[in-house]
Amino acid sequence: MVSLSSFIGMALVALGLVLTPGPNMMYLVSRSIIQGRRAGLMSLAGVAVGFFVYLLAAVVGIATLFTLVPALYTTIKLAGAAYLAYLAWGALKPGGRSAFTPQDLPPDPPLKLFTMGLVTNLLNPKIAILYISVLPQFVRPGHGPVALQSLLLGLTQISIAVTVNGLIAISAGTIADFLGKRPKWLRIQRYAMGGMLAAIAARVATT
Repeated sequence: MVSLSSFIGMALVALGLVLTPGPNMMYLVSRSIIQGRRAGLMSLAGVAVGFFVYLLAAVVGIATLFTLVPALYTTIKLAGAAYLAYLAWGALKPGGRSAFTPQDLPPDPPLKLFTMGLVTNLLNPKIAILYISVLPQFVRPGHGPVALQSLLLGLTQISIAVTVNGLIAISAGTIADFLGKRPKWLRIQRYAMGGMLAAIAARVATT
């Protein structure tokens, strides 16, 4: 069974990633601001399906990988730590575009909103690397079936990502207006998330 420390670690990573601006957040925020909350939530449904596609692929792949080549665990761990450090730098470095600066997008029907949310997530390199390099670090081969641990950890990540993205989609307009008038708060959010990701990267690399 998944250990409590692994659950907490995966939850912190998921929270840090979902609050770090990326393709999913920018698309959802833009849709919500331009076309309304319902459009943002319809897009989020597509994003959620994309998470499950990655999770099912990861469950099979991670179980096979650990069974056939256990020595690759260290390589995957270091790669995941390096990626988290890269995301931390992206949040902490000067400049950068806020996710709450909406893109100029034309209104779309519900099916296209769902499809674009799905495609945006499937083509999001941040999510691909999360399931390939980060999630395996919280799996402990001696704590039960690897596939089951991967599934539970993945569901933890999906629950956090969908919940936070849903709240962002619902309140995108209000948040954008708030941050637009208070750039200092936007910097604080970036530094807090960057610091969290950097701390997790250091822990993963040295554990």
